Parts: sequence; C-alpha cells; structure tokens
Amino acid sequence: MADSVQNGLLQAAQVARDTAVLTSANGVRYAVFGENSLQQKDFDRMVQAVPVAIAHALERKTYFFVPLALSESRGSETTLVATAFSPELGDQATCHRNVPLDTDSGKGEGVFISTRLLGDRFALAFEFFINVGHAFVDAAGVPEEFNQLAWSQAIADVRGETSQDSWESRNLSLAGNKPSAHIDGKPAIDEKAKSSFLESAFSDAVAIYQLSLSVDFDYSELREREYPLLAPQALADRLRLVAKLFPPNPGYEFAIRYRRRA
Repeated sequence: MADSVQNGLLQAAQVARDTAVLTSANGVRYAVFGENSLQQKDFDRMVQAVPVAIAHALERKTYFFVPLALSESRGSETTLVATAFSPELGDQATCHRNVPLDTDSGKGEGVFISTRLLGDRFALAFEFFINVGHAFVDAAGVPEEFNQLAWSQAIADVRGETSQDSWESRNLSLAGNKPSAHIDGKPAIDEKAKSSFLESAFSDAVAIYQLSLSVDFDYSELREREYPLLAPQALADRLRLVAKLFPPNPGYEFAIRYRRRA
C-alpha cells in the first residue's frame, strides 16, 4: 500500500471514503477526484442529463470520475485509482471498475470511470451513459413496448445494430431462420439469445438517448468495425420510444435531425 501511495495510486475504497459525494437534482450520486480533463460544470451537466425516471433505479450506485481506475494486479478484485494520468498507468487502466461499497443507506456499488483514458467529452459521456443504461436494465428490466418494437425490427431484418452484444445476440436468436433449423416448418427462436438481444438493444438505446441530451453528435461517430450500425430510421424509432417513456429533465432537449448527403 505504501508503494501504491508513492506511485500516486490509492485504493478505490479510500477514495470513496475521502471524496465528497454530490447528489444531482435528478438524484444521481457522483463525485469527481484527481486531475481530470473536464471541468466540474461539465460533469454536473452530464450527470443531470439522466432522466429522473431512470435515475430512480440508480439509488445504490455512486459514480466516481477519476483520472484512471485499474486493478491492483492481474486477476485481483482490488481497484486502485490514479490521482493523475501517466502513460504507464494508462496502459494498465480500464474504462471503468465496479467496487462494492458500504454507504449510509446500506450496501451499494461505486462505479469508477477513467476520465483520462476516454480522451474527450463525447467518449466519457458515452461510457457513463452505457453504465447507466446497463444498471437501469438490471434494476427495472425492459419495457414490453420496447421489446415489441425491437423484435419486430429484428424479424424484418432491419440492417445493423447498436453494439457488438446486441448484434451477436440478435443473430443468435434468429439462427432458426436458417432452413436447417426449422421445426415443423417454423423458425426456431433461441429464447435466451432473444432475451439478451432485447436487454442489450434497450440499454444501448437508453445510453444513446442520454448521450443525445448531453452532447450534440453525429450518429456516424458511433460506428464500429465489427458490425454495421442500425439503420437510422430504426434507431430513431427506438429513441423516440425511449424519450416517450423517460422524458428529458428541464433544461434538456431531445431532437433527431436528418441531414441529406450533398
């Protein structure tokens, strides 16, 4: 532990104890520690973008924005936090680390997000909102209305998806569409894969929706090499539904703007 302190590393549990935790107007608990690339007002604006209806499901979560979060050693469950960025520590860090915490209200979890590893406001916001999206699904599940929409798009073979997980699980769930996998003339649906697809697609949609409230971005910025992005109109339909279910907080606006290619 002494060596870690000398190297600018602290145990995450200590950072959680010693850092003042703020509660945003929407109820999300968060703290900022160390030398980060954004100003406090940027963190405040990003956290407050979480709609109140979503924030209610995060009562056991506290989000810590730190320079770098890393494992103490390979395979270790102990999380260390760097007080500042260095290339050496950056090579060892991960985008985020989840740490069990004891809070005033009982057992909780700290999500330590590496702000200096993510590079810019867009990447940091997306990492935060992806974590929020997954946490919300774990706590509240997927609304049936979204299940019906996303599955109808999958059955219609709408192009692409919103993440590697949703792309892979969607393909697995529909493997029964192959003639060799039909049962009594009907395609066999892999229900486990279908459930994983719907959860991934919903958490992705929640994350992208919140990102749109916090940052003005072009959809193409989400492009990955491993899978094609979901067709814009299909994504727009998902986001409009999420916006209807979880309206923006005061001071935030949801809008989809289309741009014609020259």
